[in-house]
Amino acid sequence: MIANFDMCEKMLAYFIRRVQGPRKFAKPRMVICVPSGITGVEQRAVQEAAESAGARKPAHIIEEPMAAAIGAGLPVHEPTGNMVVDIGGGTTEVAVISLGGIVTSQSVRIGGDELDEAIIQYIKKEYSLALGERTAEEIKIALGSACPLEEELHAEIRGRDLVTGLPKTIVTTTEEIRLAIEEPVSAIVDAVKVTLDKTPPELAADIMEQGIVLTGGGALLHGIDARLVSETGMPIVIADNPLHSVVIGSGQCLEEFEVLKGVLMSSQGH
Repeated sequence: MIANFDMCEKMLAYFIRRVQGPRKFAKPRMVICVPSGITGVEQRAVQEAAESAGARKPAHIIEEPMAAAIGAGLPVHEPTGNMVVDIGGGTTEVAVISLGGIVTSQSVRIGGDELDEAIIQYIKKEYSLALGERTAEEIKIALGSACPLEEELHAEIRGRDLVTGLPKTIVTTTEEIRLAIEEPVSAIVDAVKVTLDKTPPELAADIMEQGIVLTGGGALLHGIDARLVSETGMPIVIADNPLHSVVIGSGQCLEEFEVLKGVLMSSQGH
C-alpha cells in the first residue's frame, strides 16, 4: 500500500535510472508485487506511480503469493493445488494456487515488523527497558521461536533503562521471547487455518500430498514449520531461498513474459 505517492514515484524513478545508467533505453517493462488483499484503488495507485516514474504502460501487477510460488519453483500452471505462505515484513500472504490463478487467499497485516514490535513492548513492560528496532530484530533472529526448543537459549540485551535513563543490560531467554511474540505468531497460524478451511477438497488433498510452502523472512523463524505442522496436520516445506522468493518470482515473470503473462493478467483481474 502506498502511503506517500510522490516518494514512491521518486524511488521507482531512481531504480529505473540506476538500471539504465548513462544509456537511455526505451521505457522498461515493469512487474510490481502487491499484497493479495489490495483494493482496486490501491492497485491503480501502484500502477500510476510506476507509469509516472517511467515504466512502460501498462505496469504489470502480480500478487505476492503468486510471485512467491513462482520463485519457490511451484508448478503454478498445473491443475494441482499449491499452497504458499509468504511471511513478509508488513504482511503475511496465504494463498492456494491452481491453473495459474489464486483460488483462495488470505492477507493479514502481520509480519516480521509486528514480531519486532511485540518484543519491544514485552521488554518495556517486563524490564522497563527501551529497545530500538534493530536490537529487537537481532533478538528475534537469535532467540525468536514459534514452539519449544530442545535446548532453550539465553542472551544479554542492552537497552536504555526507562527509570534512570541510563544504559542497562538484562538477560532474557527463548521462552520469554516466544511468549512475547505468541500473539502475532498465532495470527499467522490462524490465517493459514482460515485459508485451508476455504480450500476446495480436491485441492486440499493435493496440498496434503505436496505440503504447504513457506517463503518470506518469517519462514526463517525457528520452529515456525513445526508449529504449523502441529496446528494444521499438513506437511510443511521451507522454500530454498525464502527471503528472495517473491523477487525471484517477479524476475521470472519479466524474463519469461509471454509464458507467464496469464499469471499477471489473472492477478490484475483478481
